[in-house]
Amino acid sequence: MRILFLGDVMGRAGRAAITERLPGIRAAWKLDFVVVNGENATHGVGLSADHAKGIFEAGADCVTLGDHAFDQSDMLRYVDQEPRIIRPINYAKTAPGVGARVFTAAGGKKVLVAQVLGQVFMKRPFDDPFSALDAVLSKHPRGGMVQASLIDIHAEATSEKMGVAHFCDGRASIVVGTHTHVPTADARILPGGTAALSDAGMCGDYNSVIGMKKDEPMRRFISGMSKGRFEPAAGEATLSGLYVETDDRTGAATRVEMVRQGGLLPPAGP
Repeated sequence: MRILFLGDVMGRAGRAAITERLPGIRAAWKLDFVVVNGENATHGVGLSADHAKGIFEAGADCVTLGDHAFDQSDMLRYVDQEPRIIRPINYAKTAPGVGARVFTAAGGKKVLVAQVLGQVFMKRPFDDPFSALDAVLSKHPRGGMVQASLIDIHAEATSEKMGVAHFCDGRASIVVGTHTHVPTADARILPGGTAALSDAGMCGDYNSVIGMKKDEPMRRFISGMSKGRFEPAAGEATLSGLYVETDDRTGAATRVEMVRQGGLLPPAGP
């Protein structure tokens, strides 16, 4: 299978890049399945139902969330109405929606998508990500019940993301990090056949401070004082993420490429 994962969509600039570029990329790269992290698509904090619909219309098969999953109040209801949205599996036991689901891709192939939140440096004490993933992966063996499986590890620490990738090696097809909005350069296939990337980066304007207009973050860094709210940067966005090819028989990754399309970062892709 040919699978594309795109990192955190950041504000209007990120949404515009998804709308303008994803349909063409999907056709040109002959993608079987597309996952987009929509965590920051609405004003940089959470995802609204309307903006989720726009991402699906552009060609996403699944949208993952994150620690801001329910910052937009309508997502509390919409996540139960839209099965293509995945919230973190260890967010809260009473949270609406689900943290893992099996999707049917082109040709009837089955793809497991799960998202989990890290614990290191996060503001809230989320449940153990490793035991949560173990339960999901045990029920959906790679190359058995599903032809491919993708884990979105939404976390601050690259060490924790790497730990999750090694924990899932040989069990998941893809483990990709989100949340920090900065793409790492460590895309590779682990010994057990799992494609891994510590952070996919963001789909947003990189002439910014992790997707926010520079003035207010810089003011706070320099003076220690705030004067206003953070606002998403509005320049041309770069689509950042990961492209992976997998073996339908085993679910193992056979090819992995970083993705950067448009905006300021140097282009990359298959």
